[in-house]
Amino acid sequence: MVAKRKRSRILEEVHENARGLHEIGLIDKRMMEKYDLLCLKPVPDYPPRKIKALRSKYHISQAVLAMVINTSTSSVRQWEAGEKSPGGPSLKSLNILDTKGLAVFIDNPC
Repeated sequence: MVAKRKRSRILEEVHENARGLHEIGLIDKRMMEKYDLLCLKPVPDYPPRKIKALRSKYHISQAVLAMVINTSTSSVRQWEAGEKSPGGPSLKSLNILDTKGLAVFIDNPC
């Protein structure tokens, strides 16, 4: 199971203040991007039922899901069987697919 990072109220306040300073020109874009990175939302876990539901939502097979998120079909099968859990880039890709949709992954639709 992936450990979730607890949101810090203090860090959120610092980020909000930095955003205000950026809006009035006292913090440049590059520095604001650094503050933004500190406040990334944690990626939720994707248990087997949620991965299956995601595939069902887009009417895609395990092989197609694997190709879309750049992993192996075996990994997708193991996630759905509960033998393993997605992590790292695969977990983030599942979250992007879940929140932004399949079109994000299609460079050149046929």
